[in-house]
Amino acid sequence: MNEIKLFCTATIANISCGFDVLGLALDNVGDEMVVRKVAKKGVTITKIVGQDLPLETHKNVAGVAALALLSKVDTEFGFEIEIYKNIKPGSGIGSSAASSAGAVYGINELLGKPFSNHDLIEFAMQGERLASGVAHADNVAPALLGGFTLVRSTDPLEVIKIAPPSEMYATVIHPQIEVKTSDAREILKNTIPLKTAIAQWGNLGALISGLYTEDYELIGRSLEDKIVEPIRSILIPAFDAVKEVSIEAGALGAGISGSGPSIFALSKGIETAQKVGEAMKNVYQKVGIDYDVHISKINNEGIKIMDN
Repeated sequence: MNEIKLFCTATIANISCGFDVLGLALDNVGDEMVVRKVAKKGVTITKIVGQDLPLETHKNVAGVAALALLSKVDTEFGFEIEIYKNIKPGSGIGSSAASSAGAVYGINELLGKPFSNHDLIEFAMQGERLASGVAHADNVAPALLGGFTLVRSTDPLEVIKIAPPSEMYATVIHPQIEVKTSDAREILKNTIPLKTAIAQWGNLGALISGLYTEDYELIGRSLEDKIVEPIRSILIPAFDAVKEVSIEAGALGAGISGSGPSIFALSKGIETAQKVGEAMKNVYQKVGIDYDVHISKINNEGIKIMDN
């Protein structure tokens, strides 16, 4: 095999109480990527469609992630990458992660899979470092493993995959404004009160338990962020209103997707997820900001190989 075409899934990170450690993969939102073997060593990004992003390998997250992988193997050939961006940078649904994860997944496949998908997370994190200044794994992990993922540690890297509850759907509204991850990190506090941290730990532990046991009510009670959401929500127009109407429409809970501006809600069943989407739309139609709404089952597979 000398060429592979991939669907690189969008992701939701943090999931309220899991800042930098929790993420999930979406099923029907993502980029497409073509990776092919070429005679020239190294990595060349030949085409980017859909967004104005750098083609220079060292300035593109896909290129940086790919080079990190190739630094660990000896090949007599190189790779070309084409990226078809459907996820806008700064959208909060893992644009940089889709490119970083897609590049290392595709190269690994063409090399005959010398690395596991878990191994690939570490390489993809280098693309995230370029994008945000921090090599976080909460987007690239679900992109590569699928389902929900919990990053127990990044040094050494340890990620636990959790299969999604069978009836769970995500609804995401993406206001057409950009919030850079690096900017959203700068406004966060470096210290938090112990009482706040204890409440957050309780929610995170309960959310993980709820996912394993498919206890939707427990999941709903646990989707509460005491630390990051109160600060970052000020960057997102009508955040409080969207969260309120989502829960009124039946969502288990709602919060900021990644660093925003996208807002996510989790629901039991597609009918509720669709009602939540309509409620979100109604808020933004009054605000007067353009938006996209995505309704998706949780993707338990992660990146998918497409037919050429």
